[in-house]
Amino acid sequence: MINLLGGLGVAVAGIARWTWIWPLLASAILLITLVLGGGGIVYAAAGAALFGAVFAAVYHAEMVAHRVGEPFGTLILALAVTVIETALIVSVMIAAPAEKAGLARDTVFAAVMIVCNGIVGACLLWGGVRYREQGFQLQGATAALAVLVALTGLTMVLPNLAAPELGPLYNKPQLIFAGVVSLVLYFAFVFIQTVRHRDYFLPVQSSSPEEHLPAPDNRTTALSAVLLVVSLVAIVGLAKVLTPTVERGVDYLGVPKAVVGIIIAALVLLPEAVAAIKAAQSDRLQTSLNLALGSALATIGLTIPAVAAVSIVLGYRLELGLDGKEQGLLALTLLLGVITLGTGRTTVLQGIVHLVIFAAFLFFAIVP
Repeated sequence: MINLLGGLGVAVAGIARWTWIWPLLASAILLITLVLGGGGIVYAAAGAALFGAVFAAVYHAEMVAHRVGEPFGTLILALAVTVIETALIVSVMIAAPAEKAGLARDTVFAAVMIVCNGIVGACLLWGGVRYREQGFQLQGATAALAVLVALTGLTMVLPNLAAPELGPLYNKPQLIFAGVVSLVLYFAFVFIQTVRHRDYFLPVQSSSPEEHLPAPDNRTTALSAVLLVVSLVAIVGLAKVLTPTVERGVDYLGVPKAVVGIIIAALVLLPEAVAAIKAAQSDRLQTSLNLALGSALATIGLTIPAVAAVSIVLGYRLELGLDGKEQGLLALTLLLGVITLGTGRTTVLQGIVHLVIFAAFLFFAIVP
């Protein structure tokens, strides 16, 4: 079990003070902004509170996860991050539906690139530097990549081809179908991960001794579950409040609107990235890959159906198809993943290659 909690110097069996202060503080600041409005100082405080609440949410998700064990633990972390991301996208879409038709696509694509190149690359590089070579369960990685290829193709490539007269959009029946099959693929993967072939996703023997911390008791787990919900609500509310400020900053810098999606994806994935890298540092690459690839699959498999349902119910325009440049980066990322994770062993070279592709993604997003 990955030890983000232990890395922060916190006993798993208790609730750290900062993990309940940040959610309550974020909720209080959210209430102030809704009642009194915002200003420079209030928005700065809201940004800091949002950042702290994200880490608190992942902390409490891990408290619950540690109680249920692996691979359910990494699954809960991925679901918590995905709930945050989906709620952010939906709240921003509802606030400005005409201007945010492509926000879901930009955020999901950014999440895939951050996870598959940024987080995976950092884990492979850090683990390779420290241990020269690391191993993982090839069957689990292959299963995750197969589902990822299908999900990305159906949700971000096929829309450009299925209804050419609509451009990067599905028509309504096609959008419903895409949402349904995304859920089917994701929950099929979850069934394989947690029931049918659970052993594919269990850590291989590492050269670093695993740190076994006591699982939290029922009272602590229940309290963490409540604080997790409070954190998620505060995150969604503060993100909606801060979105106009982020957009003004993007406009001021003169960078493309897609950067907003990258910022949202980076914000919600940051705590999970730290957790995955710490696992690789402790020679638990399997846990890192469970976190990373599971998060990418949850991002598409759950976010796309959610935003599709919102767009259908409220009659909003939803652009899902990527342009040619982004399709090229996606194809390169998926091909690279199949190659670098196709042997069950990794070195620093694979990490460097993934990080170079991640740098290319950021460069072409800012300098189109």
